[in-house]
Amino acid sequence: MPKKVTFMLDEESIERLSVTAKRLRKSKSEVVRKAIADYHDRVGRLSEAERQRLLGIIDTSLSRLPRRRQADVAKEIEAIRAGRRPRS
Repeated sequence: MPKKVTFMLDEESIERLSVTAKRLRKSKSEVVRKAIADYHDRVGRLSEAERQRLLGIIDTSLSRLPRRRQADVAKEIEAIRAGRRPRS
């Protein structure tokens, strides 16, 4: 059940709301509800620019990874483990 709420908006926001409501042929309340729902869905998500920036970082990082054979990596890990073992 809808509830009546009171809040304040600046003149520019009121004008935008009025124009949008007329353009969509919807009530101002419907426009506000839809705007809140859209905003709620986007909060916490990355913008396209942020997503592209992070993908660029990942691409750069991946290109810097050393290319070694699995056997060489296994030897290195074993050498590290051997170095950590207590000596008798």
